[in-house]
Amino acid sequence: MIILDSYDKQILTIIQNEGKISNQDLADKIGLSTSACLRRVKTLEDNGIISGYRCILNNKKLGLGLMAIVSIAMDKHTPERFDKFDLAIASIPEVIECLLITGQSADYQLKIIVRDLEHYHQILIGKITKIAGVTGVHSSFVLNQVMPLRAIPIY
Repeated sequence: MIILDSYDKQILTIIQNEGKISNQDLADKIGLSTSACLRRVKTLEDNGIISGYRCILNNKKLGLGLMAIVSIAMDKHTPERFDKFDLAIASIPEVIECLLITGQSADYQLKIIVRDLEHYHQILIGKITKIAGVTGVHSSFVLNQVMPLRAIPIY
């Protein structure tokens, strides 16, 4: 585990919330020179703490108004079965998150974003249920995203 000092923690907090911030503005906010700030960001990237940068899009404005949380049960709990499922599910662009879970009757939980119920049906029947080993699917539809994805707390 890498030890983060207060500057690193500030950098991580600010970058998560203001991904487009310039190095100059970031340096000004935390009280470092631009070169020192850039070195720290580069070190955080090189150590894998910052694993990438993304833009958050408004799915509804893109015509993707339906979000489903889908629980998937598998027939066998073998590494080979899970590996094949992982590869297959990664090829479906509408699946925006896939978690292998425990403590439920399901093995996986997916987050899927689609245009509408018909589009969801096409993904479910045409792709997900055709993956080898899938024995059960339980779909829940999001009525309102009460709290959007937020920054990871930095301690």
